[in-house]
Amino acid sequence: MQNPSTGELIAAPPRVRDRLEDAVAAAEHGSFHSITSADQEFQSIDSGEGSSTPPPLARTPEPSRKWRDIFWLAVFVLHLLGLGLCLAILGMDRFRGLNRFKKLDRLSSSGNDKTEFYWPMYATAAAIGSVLAWLWLSLLCLRADQMVKIVVHSVTTYLAVIAVFCFWHIQIFWGIVFAVGAFVQFLYSMSVMDRLPFTMLVLRKSVGLVWAMPSAIRVSYGFLAVMLMWMVIWTFGVSGVVASGMDKNDGLHWWVLVVLSVSLFWTGAIVCNTLHVVVAGLVTLVLRQGAPGAPPMPRHPLLRTLRHAVTTSLGSICYGSLFTAAIRTLRWAIRGLRSQIGKNECLLCCVDFLFNMVETLVRFFNKYAYVQVAAYGKGYNHAARDAWELFQLTGVEALIAYDLSGAVLLMGIVLGGLITGTCVGIWVWFARRDRVVVVGATSMLMGMVLVGLTLVVVESTVTSIYVCYAEDPALISRWDPDFAEHMTEILHQRLQHRSGRAREGAKDGEKGANINSLIQI
Repeated sequence: MQNPSTGELIAAPPRVRDRLEDAVAAAEHGSFHSITSADQEFQSIDSGEGSSTPPPLARTPEPSRKWRDIFWLAVFVLHLLGLGLCLAILGMDRFRGLNRFKKLDRLSSSGNDKTEFYWPMYATAAAIGSVLAWLWLSLLCLRADQMVKIVVHSVTTYLAVIAVFCFWHIQIFWGIVFAVGAFVQFLYSMSVMDRLPFTMLVLRKSVGLVWAMPSAIRVSYGFLAVMLMWMVIWTFGVSGVVASGMDKNDGLHWWVLVVLSVSLFWTGAIVCNTLHVVVAGLVTLVLRQGAPGAPPMPRHPLLRTLRHAVTTSLGSICYGSLFTAAIRTLRWAIRGLRSQIGKNECLLCCVDFLFNMVETLVRFFNKYAYVQVAAYGKGYNHAARDAWELFQLTGVEALIAYDLSGAVLLMGIVLGGLITGTCVGIWVWFARRDRVVVVGATSMLMGMVLVGLTLVVVESTVTSIYVCYAEDPALISRWDPDFAEHMTEILHQRLQHRSGRAREGAKDGEKGANINSLIQI
């Protein structure tokens, strides 16, 4: 909570923090009472001199839940139905027979490959991706600091090794692609080393909160099972496309696979973001407990957030999932490039132009919107705008820009995909060498979707912490006073750094104006 005279965060009594941990455990069993003696004691402490105004979260009543962005929900449902039918037809065309459907002759070739030849390969990819997803989440919860260091360096090494093997087997194009990827990853890692300690702290606190909510981990495995069921249909169709003849030169097979891959990416993003909303709703309910005027914890908080996520908020999730991941990745790439430019004013001007364009898109498409969707039932655009304006108003955006937890989790997702694609690619290399690229690439996508689905539990907790901190720092102080104090300290440092850079830019502008005036004279 805040000291009213100095504005600094002060530590809450340890017994209040212990009570919050008890509240989390009680919520898991559906027996949470609204206000206990410890909570009343905290309210009496917080309602002292200079703190009569309740925090924003307590002042804001929960709005009635209405169906939002229904159009995009209808688009997603029609997409699933239509694509499911297409996948079934594509798979059956080469399943236990050749060219069952005459209208698909353009996709077919004279080869004897069948759907059932490639389907077990994709089943193996799904199994490897699931194991890696479980293993990655478990290790992150147990050894967060070590896993961050391992992932940051492993991605660079793995890409370099794959590049060497591609060059060894005269796959020049893919060797260049992986070599460039390894080089860019190395430069990015070197440029952000000073930010890793804070990132490890944020992840360590987040996984600690996740570990205190075992229902969040269990529900992630349930969503993983749902994704695997869809992948059964998806891989059946993709196996039929691969079996029908990738050796034809018309390029149609590749375009079909691109469309199917984009479909899997969007479906996986929707499943991930639905889980994101479920976990965010659960985390905000936990962090709000003990705040003056906060509503009592529902008897079954997980069921409540799950019901909202798969009904009234599902349209907003479908809409946001179209663009959020791509814009976020582009933003990280531009930031990494910006840090490497130095004082090359021409390049810096071009990159700043791109960065401003992406920042405008981030205002309307960002992952923090899902916390607002979970907590208040807003439409996606409204939630994204409110979340970003809140960060800009409080300055928390500087803290988010300094944190690398999202980038580290993305590296873990990419690493999981690379391992999955490599394992399946080795099998295909010995079984059907000319299909290594296509089967390996699609298997890599499957691994990334499955690993990302489990890691979204941690990412959702991180985003919920930042949104709650921006709305009222006392919510984080009640949960972990030392962490809240450290966040405030880093925030002040980043704001001072930004103000210093702004002053330097203003001085450079004044010098340039003076030089121009002298030249004119």
